[in-house]
Amino acid sequence: MEHFLSQHVDICLLSETFLNPRQAFRLASYVCHRTDRPTTGGSTAILIRRGIIHHSVPFPGLTYLEATAIQVTLAGKPVLILVAYLSPSCPLIGVDLTVCFSGGLPVLMAGDLNAKHVDWNLQLNTRRGKLLNDYANENSCLIVGPDSPTTNPYNPSVTPDVLDIVITKNLSFPVYLTSCSVLSSDHLPVLIDTSCCSSFHHPPDRPDFRRTDWANFQTQLKELIPFDLELHNEMASDRCVENFSGAILKAVVVSTPKHHPRDDPQPLIPAGIQDMIRLKSQLRRQWQITRDPALKFEVNRLQRSVTRQVNK
Repeated sequence: MEHFLSQHVDICLLSETFLNPRQAFRLASYVCHRTDRPTTGGSTAILIRRGIIHHSVPFPGLTYLEATAIQVTLAGKPVLILVAYLSPSCPLIGVDLTVCFSGGLPVLMAGDLNAKHVDWNLQLNTRRGKLLNDYANENSCLIVGPDSPTTNPYNPSVTPDVLDIVITKNLSFPVYLTSCSVLSSDHLPVLIDTSCCSSFHHPPDRPDFRRTDWANFQTQLKELIPFDLELHNEMASDRCVENFSGAILKAVVVSTPKHHPRDDPQPLIPAGIQDMIRLKSQLRRQWQITRDPALKFEVNRLQRSVTRQVNK
């Protein structure tokens, strides 16, 4: 997954992460924003490539909808990007959607709302799908789904279908959706192409405190801190504290080398291993349909081989 993201994805929207606040989740070169459940299940997260200018946007007023949001600049304009999840056991209410779409900014929301409608390439209409479709029509929103299914269920009696959709409002550019089968999961990732650029800056060099020269720090601090102080009033005390804080920061800067982050700290996976991963994914999809034990054996063999080669 990490290799796939680094090659193809700037912003990753994750629904049903099943993470809880006690679990750590990090990927190299990405900043993670999360909305975790205090209990198991659900939860959403956004991974955004380091260097893309953005900030997190909280949504404290949601009742049933789980969502994580950030604001970025796309095509020169601020855009609100959300990932959302709605459990099948919870009702879809217009108040939750209004909280997400009434902020005044263009919005791109993606995720699994467990709502089905033929208008966004599903096979049937459900009550929740009709409610969502009516809300979109009444509030100038556009709902789109990929042309091919986003899930290949493990159960062969369950028909593949489109579960993940995108809802937009007031976007000045089109979005193009493609479900792809590069990963092993039965829940296929959906690529959202906006055909526009975001504002980007290179991450600044950070101090590497593991290599701080503490002897030099002490020497610098002694030279920077005056000892003949006369603190006769409150203003003099405040000025002393400010000078003391500034002296510490200057001593740290002089005594600590910089850490230069690399754009891609992970080495590229060789083409031969990538071919093995693609073959493993293809065979796994075939096994999900046929349940052929020979295919399952070959999938497991390829998985072990890929793991050995990647570690090597």
